[in-house]
Amino acid sequence: MARPPKDDKVTKRKMVKPSASGKTTPQDTHTRLDGSQKSILSDDGQPDGPVNRLPKELILRVFSFLDLVALCRCASVCKYWNVLAHDGSVWQDVDLFEFQRDVQSPVIDGIAKRCGFFLKRLNLRGCQHLSDEALKTFAFHCQHIECLVLQECKKVTNATCRSLSKHCARLRKLNIDSCGLIDDEGLILVADGCKHLEEINISWCTRITEDGIRHLVTHCKHLRSIVAKGCTNLRDDGVRSIADNCPDLTQLNLFNCVEITDVGIKLIGKQCPDLEQISLSNCPRVTDDSLLALANGCPKIKTLELSGCNLVTDLGFNALCRACPDLHYLDLEECVHVTDATLVNIATFNHKMERLCLSHCELITDDGIQHLARSIAATSGNLKVLELDNCPLITDSALDVLQQCPSLQRIDLYDCQQVTRGGIRRLKVQLKNAKIHAYFAPVTPPPPNQGPRPRICRCCSIL
Repeated sequence: MARPPKDDKVTKRKMVKPSASGKTTPQDTHTRLDGSQKSILSDDGQPDGPVNRLPKELILRVFSFLDLVALCRCASVCKYWNVLAHDGSVWQDVDLFEFQRDVQSPVIDGIAKRCGFFLKRLNLRGCQHLSDEALKTFAFHCQHIECLVLQECKKVTNATCRSLSKHCARLRKLNIDSCGLIDDEGLILVADGCKHLEEINISWCTRITEDGIRHLVTHCKHLRSIVAKGCTNLRDDGVRSIADNCPDLTQLNLFNCVEITDVGIKLIGKQCPDLEQISLSNCPRVTDDSLLALANGCPKIKTLELSGCNLVTDLGFNALCRACPDLHYLDLEECVHVTDATLVNIATFNHKMERLCLSHCELITDDGIQHLARSIAATSGNLKVLELDNCPLITDSALDVLQQCPSLQRIDLYDCQQVTRGGIRRLKVQLKNAKIHAYFAPVTPPPPNQGPRPRICRCCSIL
């Protein structure tokens, strides 16, 4: 059995040959987490097959790399493997997402009791039948858990947060995305008991307010990632608390936090210099002032999402592109004031760009795409995805110059009215491995013939 953590009382035993008397000795048994023992020998007192003569620790090590399905298959090979497959040391990382519809509370009870202190990572995403009581049992038995995903577990309430706070002090990553019954009380409980948290996802927990956020960031000083999509009660004061208390922040997702303004984002730019990923999509009150603040204070930004921010302009992107050379994902969907000038800056300063979304940027023209494509060709750029949906000024000329970009893997051209099938065909010839997505509306049928009604036969007419 693999070596357990120091405070685990499971005894490690070596597998040796049975005694001369033929009786099973303590060394021939496997000690379970609950203290019971089970023989690991076949009827003749020896492990079945030559593979099973490998050290038990080695087989357990191999099993530890298997996913749940493969591990269950191994358990059906022979009795010896069945015993080893149920050893807690191979259940350090359990992902039940694929089985979400079948996972009931007794399943979690069994996993918790089998794995005990060995379990480090558990994914229960979408397991909507889970109750607080089952997670209470889990928290009690699995106190060394470090990463827990409860996304879309609709029945989870503050009671689960209380259990985690009481027993799971080592928790570093917590995902309660779409757990709509959790409010400020639950977040405060987690903050009080899980002070080593580094990453938290509270997306669409619409009952959480600035009070809960403030308590979280003042008690969990190691936070590096905060994902708060759809937290519509989060305002600038909450963002101020994040900026004041999370100097090591690398990821901040405020998608659809519609009350956020430049006031909060300026503080992030000033006090979070290590920021690498930020999403302000659907934050309609954000302007160029936010981009200027991020440009001045966050030069490490790699991912920036601004979809639906229709107040930002070329002025903000001019500063941001110059200040953030590592930028590799930029989402400008529906940034309706963006023009070719932004593409010129991207082409000049952001040679690491891998994905660029310009959908519904209706002022983008062929000239901007040509600047971008020529820069990629000249610098051996790595642009893989280019989204140009609903760009009415883009024509086949832009597609012709994109033929110089062999790194492209996907191009979206939905509803680009001046792009033709011929232009797409020529592009496809040069970029054989690229997926090109386009849509052409069906040709409007001609008006119906106003002549005499067609006849079925000489004596009948279609009415």
